[in-house]
Amino acid sequence: MTEIEKRDAARAFVTDWQDKGYEKGHSQPFWLVLLRDVYGVARPEQQISFEDQVMLDHTSFIDGYIPETHVLIEQKGNDRDLRKAIRQSDGSYLTPFQQAKRYSANLPYSRRPRWIVTCNFKAFLVYDMENPNGEPEEILLANLHEETYRLEFLVDAQNEAIIREMEISIKAGEIVGKFYDALLKQYRDPENPESLKSLNMLCVRLVFCLYAEDAGIFGKHGIFKDYLKRYLNPADVRKALIELFAVLNQTVAERDPYMEPALGAFPYVNGGLFATEKIEIPGFSQEIVDLLIHDASEDFDWQEISPTIFGAVFESTLNPETRRSGGMHYTSIENIHKVIDPLFLDDLKDEFDQLKEEPVEKTRNRNLSTFQEKLAGLNFLDPACGSGNFLTESYLALRQLENDVLKVLLGDQIRIGSDLHSPIKVSIHQFYGIEINDFAVSVGKTALWIAEAQMMKKTEDIVHMHLDFLPLKSYANIIEGNALQIAWETVVPPTELDFVMGNPPFVGYSLQSKAQKNDLLAVYVDEAGKPYKSAGKIDFVAGWYFKAAQLMDGTGIRTAFVSTNSITQGEQVAGVFKPLYECFGIHFDFAYRTFKWASEASDQAAVHCVIVGFSQAPNPADKRIYSGEAISNKVEQINSYLVEAPVVFIENIKKPLCDVPEMTTGNRPADGGHLLIFADDYESFIKKEPKAKKFIKKFVGAAEFINNKKRWCLWLVDASPAEIRSMPLVKERVERCRLDRLNAPDVGRQKLAEKPAFFREIKNPKSYVLVPSTSSENRRYIPIGFLDDTSIPSNSTIILPDATLYHFGILTSNVHMAWMRVVAGRLKSDYRYSINIVYNNFPWPSPTVAQQALIEKTAQAILDARALYPDCSLADLYDEITMPKELRRAHQANDKAVLAAYGFDKNIRESQCVAELMRLNQALTEK
Repeated sequence: MTEIEKRDAARAFVTDWQDKGYEKGHSQPFWLVLLRDVYGVARPEQQISFEDQVMLDHTSFIDGYIPETHVLIEQKGNDRDLRKAIRQSDGSYLTPFQQAKRYSANLPYSRRPRWIVTCNFKAFLVYDMENPNGEPEEILLANLHEETYRLEFLVDAQNEAIIREMEISIKAGEIVGKFYDALLKQYRDPENPESLKSLNMLCVRLVFCLYAEDAGIFGKHGIFKDYLKRYLNPADVRKALIELFAVLNQTVAERDPYMEPALGAFPYVNGGLFATEKIEIPGFSQEIVDLLIHDASEDFDWQEISPTIFGAVFESTLNPETRRSGGMHYTSIENIHKVIDPLFLDDLKDEFDQLKEEPVEKTRNRNLSTFQEKLAGLNFLDPACGSGNFLTESYLALRQLENDVLKVLLGDQIRIGSDLHSPIKVSIHQFYGIEINDFAVSVGKTALWIAEAQMMKKTEDIVHMHLDFLPLKSYANIIEGNALQIAWETVVPPTELDFVMGNPPFVGYSLQSKAQKNDLLAVYVDEAGKPYKSAGKIDFVAGWYFKAAQLMDGTGIRTAFVSTNSITQGEQVAGVFKPLYECFGIHFDFAYRTFKWASEASDQAAVHCVIVGFSQAPNPADKRIYSGEAISNKVEQINSYLVEAPVVFIENIKKPLCDVPEMTTGNRPADGGHLLIFADDYESFIKKEPKAKKFIKKFVGAAEFINNKKRWCLWLVDASPAEIRSMPLVKERVERCRLDRLNAPDVGRQKLAEKPAFFREIKNPKSYVLVPSTSSENRRYIPIGFLDDTSIPSNSTIILPDATLYHFGILTSNVHMAWMRVVAGRLKSDYRYSINIVYNNFPWPSPTVAQQALIEKTAQAILDARALYPDCSLADLYDEITMPKELRRAHQANDKAVLAAYGFDKNIRESQCVAELMRLNQALTEK
């Protein structure tokens, strides 16, 4: 089904269903027709199940479930508001999404949904369960014919061909790893860098030969295996390969006319693959010969590998520690397309779809020929290309599009013979790369050659003519070098470049080597050549953003990078992007919000990433924010926090923008543990030292607060010297604290030995709001406390001293949580609350007396609801599945009261709320 056919089917579906919507009678036909008519599922009744039982405290039924794509559907009638809580049989109030999550929690792990869709026949709300607290994507039924792609995830299970390619490519990588390890043992000095470089090149050459014999590039199938089989003695294989590599680098005219026929049968390859300086080739063992002949040749077919996947897997034969120290990770095909599709491929496919619909054949063919020339004129740069997987996959996508053009141009014509000009215009010469690792450069070039061979075979099937693949063209477009030290314009002139893309190294600012920091400082400079102050506290990937912005300056080049999400959160946002806005006037074209990394490498890295597409020149295309695989929102503007909001930078400030109490951190004991009393020791200590009880208070850190763990501390601020001396066990602990501080390596801590009875800080306010410094992203609300002076807050918490219920009500509201979710930093994926970024920049409302009183009332109701469950921890109470109905209602009432204080509509979306808060922040900052 073409996109045009799909849009027409969607238009008919919308017309047919626009006035229907009875939940029980219409639900199943609605989804069956949607899957069959709009998304081309031949037998949808076999794809989707209805009314599956799930056991809660009673038997419930899931409205719809699509096992293949892990989609759970909660259907409501057309009179229901999908965002409004509905009374359940147990008396609780749940939104349709919360209801679906309750079902999900009671399913086996293998059936847990990747997507939850709530629907009322008028709209679909799509929740990405990789980000369960994120805002849902809304697709209106009325717009479905224009946005069919947004529901593609319903049927878009991973293609079986891609799965097979992946399995074959990973198997190929395992084979390479075996003969790599076996060859390494044969070298006299396996630690010698030159020997390792030779080994890498030897592996590249062997892989090319194995692929070439299976793909027919060498002519006769199995020619390489048969050549090796002639040498019964493993010691002779070394000499045989040296002779073969020399022949592969010779034209027929240059060859010895008397060479043995088995050698002469090999074609001339060229392309630089066999033309480099002499490489060190060790002696071969029987194990290596058997691996090459049996495992790698007879028992394996190389022509089905994916060059994109295999390039990454092949590269992983290097020491994984080497790769990690460079900050490099391998990108899956799925993630590559998250970059290249919105960057250029979607637009090209749309243009092709429009051109081929031209009814006049002559006009259509002329326009398609021009379009093919356009494809051949596009140039791409990956300035951190690794094994070339972005370049390879982009080449494959562009060549596939060219093949689609040729199918339309040629129709049923058959071109016979091999003397005609090649119809192929797209070339690997259009793809440029920079890579610091010499082996990866060789792998990248080889992957492109394999991709070129595969696509040429597909073109031959279209044009019915033979196309010569050999000799390889010697393109030096992937160069070895440090991308932050090389001038990119020397690799490809900006006037000839169209797109920059890739996934630059992931190295946090605290993990960078001295050389990496120096590289970054040399790049992130202002017009006067001085490093920006922020350059020392930004991730390594930022250097690629800056150099890309420099390269794009005054051109139409567009860029998209995969990055760790840390650069779009917290303090780094201003450090990374403010110079790019001020110096180069960039704007964001599209963005993928945080998603979990997926990799084809065996040593997968658990990284949370974003994708940022940006440019300087005007871009008429729709701006989109993606929150899932195929879920996107069309927006007017994207700011550096990847939300639709004004371009603001929430910078580190020391005082609150509004007239509110100042926040501070809790107390750091700096005591070596001697002033702390743990749960196991408490009763025993009190029994032995009963007079100490009045000087013991609860010691509350983030873990204790959230998980209801017990810990105490000696709080001796009001204890006289005589009282301390009268308690031997207390005095002993104070003395140990003094000695611990005296023996500390830093002078600051040594000075604390003068006051050994006290913590480093002495903060014990009568009432205070407590915020854990870090908290799980899976909670909609950070569990915030409202405590008194019977508890001592630790330095793993942040406190607002002398706070009131009003302050607690505002900070625990979803308005503040929405702000925090966007601007806070992250520790992995957990929220990392910050005083100077989150709190000090937060724009507070200006409520009326009545509004403030209502917020205080709803804040107290939250505390009262918690108190109903004294045996439960806050982790229990704030789990979205187990949150008690009383607490949920209390929070909903508080959220409503806080929204009213801001003058926001009670149904405002979270993204709109954040946008309004950023406008308020901007106004306050300008004041």
